[in-house]
Amino acid sequence: MAQRPDAPPINDAIASDPFGSGQPTVSASATPAGSAEPAGPAASPVTAAAAASATPVRPGLAGDVLFVEPRLVKIEQATDLGSVQVLKHGNLYLLTDPFGDIHPDSRGLGLYHADTRILSCCVLRVGGGRPVLLQGSMGANFHGSIQLTNPSADRNQDAKVHPTEAAAGRTIGISRDRLIGVDGMEERVRIVNHAERELDFSVELALGADSADIFEVRGYPRPERGTLLPIALTATRATFRYDGLDGIRRSTHIAFFDAAQDFGPIDGRSQDALGQGGSVRYAWDIQLAPGDRRDLRWTIWSDSVRVGPGRTGGDTTPYTAERTILAGTAAGTTTQTPSDSVPLFPEPPRVSADDGATSYHAWSRGTTSISTDHELFNLTLGRSLADLRLLINDGPGPDQRYVAAGVPWFTTLFGRDALIASLQSLAFRPQIAVETLAVLAAYQATEVDDWRDAEPGKILHELRMGEMAGAGELPHTPYYGSVDSTPLWLIVFGATFDWTGDREFLDRFWPNAIAALEWIDRWGDKDGDGFVEYERRSSRGLLNQGWKDSGDAIRDRNGHGPTMPVALAEVQGYVYDAKRRMAGLATVRGDTAMRDRLLAEAETLRTRFEEAFWVEDQRYYAMALDGQKRHLDAIGSNAGQCLWSGIASPSRARDVADRLMSPAMFSGWGIRTYAEGQPGYNPIGYHTGSVWPHDTSLIAAGMKRYGFDEESNRLVGHVFQAAQHFDQYRLPELFCGFDRDESVLPVPYPVACSPQAWAAGASFLFLETMLGLRPHASSGELELHHPNLPDWIGKVTLNNLRIGDASVDLLFHRWRGTTSAEVLRKVGDLSVTIRL
Repeated sequence: MAQRPDAPPINDAIASDPFGSGQPTVSASATPAGSAEPAGPAASPVTAAAAASATPVRPGLAGDVLFVEPRLVKIEQATDLGSVQVLKHGNLYLLTDPFGDIHPDSRGLGLYHADTRILSCCVLRVGGGRPVLLQGSMGANFHGSIQLTNPSADRNQDAKVHPTEAAAGRTIGISRDRLIGVDGMEERVRIVNHAERELDFSVELALGADSADIFEVRGYPRPERGTLLPIALTATRATFRYDGLDGIRRSTHIAFFDAAQDFGPIDGRSQDALGQGGSVRYAWDIQLAPGDRRDLRWTIWSDSVRVGPGRTGGDTTPYTAERTILAGTAAGTTTQTPSDSVPLFPEPPRVSADDGATSYHAWSRGTTSISTDHELFNLTLGRSLADLRLLINDGPGPDQRYVAAGVPWFTTLFGRDALIASLQSLAFRPQIAVETLAVLAAYQATEVDDWRDAEPGKILHELRMGEMAGAGELPHTPYYGSVDSTPLWLIVFGATFDWTGDREFLDRFWPNAIAALEWIDRWGDKDGDGFVEYERRSSRGLLNQGWKDSGDAIRDRNGHGPTMPVALAEVQGYVYDAKRRMAGLATVRGDTAMRDRLLAEAETLRTRFEEAFWVEDQRYYAMALDGQKRHLDAIGSNAGQCLWSGIASPSRARDVADRLMSPAMFSGWGIRTYAEGQPGYNPIGYHTGSVWPHDTSLIAAGMKRYGFDEESNRLVGHVFQAAQHFDQYRLPELFCGFDRDESVLPVPYPVACSPQAWAAGASFLFLETMLGLRPHASSGELELHHPNLPDWIGKVTLNNLRIGDASVDLLFHRWRGTTSAEVLRKVGDLSVTIRL
């Protein structure tokens, strides 16, 4: 396949053309004047006509655009993400089955951008049948390869006696290579003839684009959808269009490098062969001599344009192009261009592996290098680091990227998730926190808005770009129904300064920090009792607004739910920590009065917390207080995070730790969200008995804070053992809470996000906890506070650990139950103190 004229030379395996130059193939693409090479996918109906004139097509279609009515295909609710393959770069991500196909089933397969499924069907057939899967690899995050072959005929004796007459099973090599770029996706299908005779067969591709909102895929009912417009087809181009209820026309474009010999609507025969999800089909006739190969390539991307005012719902304002700012790329940015001036077949984007390779190399250079003497733990850390990079989304500007919460359901900005993932990875990649804080500050609420559960100073919960948010069916433009995002922003703000010592950053975002503090005191405490509470006002808002936000997550010991408002135990801890950290920052800024006030408020909160939340007969903290100040005292993991924040009394910390490590709470793989044996316990419930790696990572850090090193390391070890049983050593969002004695393997939760940001971040918080890293960048100090490696790790080396403008290489070594630390290299003004 000839290379695009605008692409740089192919010089290695991860160059701009990751598919390689291959052998020349017959291409019907138009050749520009003065160019000896094909121009790539056709860019207009004129180019498409030129391509068609050189290729046999259906009579009467040469030079014309064929319009096809889209087939109405039911949007299946996703209920199981088993065997889903994931690729992502920037804000574009792909979910396929192991064969590389996209078809309607219960897994939510598709190509997604800006909360919209821009491709809902992409099914490949070779020689009229589905290929046989050999192997697939998605390890590069943005580039995946799947190896296939043609199916074998049934075995029979005659095939052994007369082999030349046997069907040519497993004689065609088929590879599907996908590259996700910032602006689109490119796929190459390579067909190789391994038979000893010439082969003549067809390659067919079924395509469909339902433009489903991600909430529809998740099963949210809609009484009405927008309109699917006729699909525009030529031999080298396809354009799917959907006019949404938000007034936005969303288009999916496909440009083929090679003109198809046949294309059009899927008829009954084609539907039987290609499945139920497509509206149109493309077919190429393939003739290959022994050893020959043929490449077929196409590019897929999307765009959108406002075509009407759209609907609004609830108390929302009209959806405008400005609200799509976090879509971030040309592939999905909404424009205000009049619809009649938008070309039906726009110029395809250039999809280059250089974009991904360059950004990943830069990512590696800016991240602390970590190695241990445990290879499987290294693989887990490597996968976690790759997942954090995969989840980076483009924001409003080059310095305002953020880590998306998780693929596929939460591939957008979530305040809580982004902040916790930033905190978990802060020691080794502080830029995540810097960028996340900036993006969230840009969206900090400035007014009361009941529809969005917003008040001045509040940090958002969730920002959505899809049709349902834009049409006012959901309040997520953005939605602020999170009681903990605001104190978490302050915690991360303080922790980021501890690691960076960046005074300019501190001063720049100080007004946002003050506004967040004011929200805590004025709006967060809804009834004046000194505790921060939540109570939804939005008719489409969340009932529960802590991290356990499912409707059945917060209960008393008898299984009863709360009256509003609700004060969560862990949130009081976040507020306690936030005020103490802000007191430290006030000291840096020379405001001793503010420092003294915040420290006094934090201690008052701690005292009142002990009085109000402790449940004496359980020797444990209630997970919450309801509106009547009644204990919601079901045993849950909430109290464990009170160890992490430091609000728990040292005299009661041992009781909390023992309860957390009891068989009812510790499954053998991690800490359950909700104790076994209580009313409402369900090991398959989202928040009622499952294990969340991020929750266990915070609890393990809390154990270490109170001196329970053995328990902390035990939790680290068991979650790591769970990671070994998941694909690619990737920790998922959550997994089921079945006891390890009942299930020798951790049981997947069927619709858990994987990859997921704070699950990936858990590995790094586990490591930071083991090593006891305590930075003080503003004073040029790093304290290694009681480093304690578990017995399954003998050595850890950190290279280029950065504290402010300095950096250091460290070696930790365990010998006969004791962990020592050594400074290998130091650059800059830095004092390292080791407390064993």
